[in-house]
Amino acid sequence: MYFFTSNVVTPPITLFMGEDKYENEELIKWGWPEDVWFHVDKLSSAHVYLRLNPGQTLDDVPTAVIEDACQLVKANSIQGNKTNNIDVVYTMWENLKKTQGMEVGQVAFHRDKEVRKFHVEKRINEIVNRLNKTKREEKPDFRGMREERDRKERENKKHLLRLQKEREKAEQKRKEEEAEARSYNSLMKEENMTTNYDDGNDSDDFM
Repeated sequence: MYFFTSNVVTPPITLFMGEDKYENEELIKWGWPEDVWFHVDKLSSAHVYLRLNPGQTLDDVPTAVIEDACQLVKANSIQGNKTNNIDVVYTMWENLKKTQGMEVGQVAFHRDKEVRKFHVEKRINEIVNRLNKTKREEKPDFRGMREERDRKERENKKHLLRLQKEREKAEQKRKEEEAEARSYNSLMKEENMTTNYDDGNDSDDFM
């Protein structure tokens, strides 16, 4: 796996790319829901990803970062690198579809309307060279990383559920206390109160 740093934004964003079709296949299988996938449209190319923070969407990705990712996939496409005016498609990892019979590293989409395109007029060496200077290689455990991510998400959901139940319990208690206070106040109203004089006996004698 190759990692690149896109420093056109602060803080910088990491782009990552499969070394070959087998790593691409691993990324297709063990990618994260927060991953954005990039590929040259209708041509063979590298698969480049960037990882969003939880809650972010494609609309939150700066155009400059998208351009970096698109230049990277173009530069790592044998035919695309030599061709001007190409399109790069990108979508969320969850929209990638793998069906039986597809070649290693090949994907389709669940929903075409969720696939976006970015037009690349030509290779910009300044961008490609800048990214290549930050290039580093690692051999991550794709499955292990995804399983750890999912474990943390489950724990976070359990924590949020506990907080929600605690809030609901506190709200229910508040409502009960308010209802009890209203009931007590109603009983204490003057017209609902009785005294020793109410029975017509105004004597202190009990005989």
